[in-house]
Amino acid sequence: MKANHVIVAMVVLMAGCPALAQPQTSVDVTRAPGSATVVGTAKVTATIVAIEPDSRTVTLKDGKGRVVQVEVGEEARNFDQLKVGDIVATEYREAISLSLSKTSGPRSATQRLIEKRAAPGARPGGTIGREITVMADVISVNSKEKTVTLKGPQGNIVDVYVENPEQMKSVRKGDQVEVVYTEAVAISVTPGAMK
Repeated sequence: MKANHVIVAMVVLMAGCPALAQPQTSVDVTRAPGSATVVGTAKVTATIVAIEPDSRTVTLKDGKGRVVQVEVGEEARNFDQLKVGDIVATEYREAISLSLSKTSGPRSATQRLIEKRAAPGARPGGTIGREITVMADVISVNSKEKTVTLKGPQGNIVDVYVENPEQMKSVRKGDQVEVVYTEAVAISVTPGAMK
């Protein structure tokens, strides 16, 4: 996948770097008859404290004073729009949706890439991610343990915990269910407060 290197660099920096690894996190669960969705979100914010245009290096500082440098590749759009004092916000979202509605057809998995870059001339930023949809076979239902055992297209077997017993009433061994997994990272840069 062709990715905006500003996004990739910021994701590696802000999600994986111990210097800025204290994100705000939240988890939301939505339930409906026959389906459930869990969404986890992590947010990290930092301020640009220095920019070295020749080496395309940006120095970021988080709210606790931790500083880290990021090299931004030539492929990143709108690098020249960055200013010292700008706020860089990263939001990572991961969601899994399990629909216990009956479907038909062979087990399968499809993937859709999500990529949106900033328009030329706009503030740097964008979103990068993927959505995977899996059609799986139900190989067992354990009402006592509140689990459904699924077999995916590569033969992998997974036990899924189903909290609501009503959701399990319509599912039987041999049925098919749909599981959708999405993950996305959004980066935005906003002007900092004037001093």
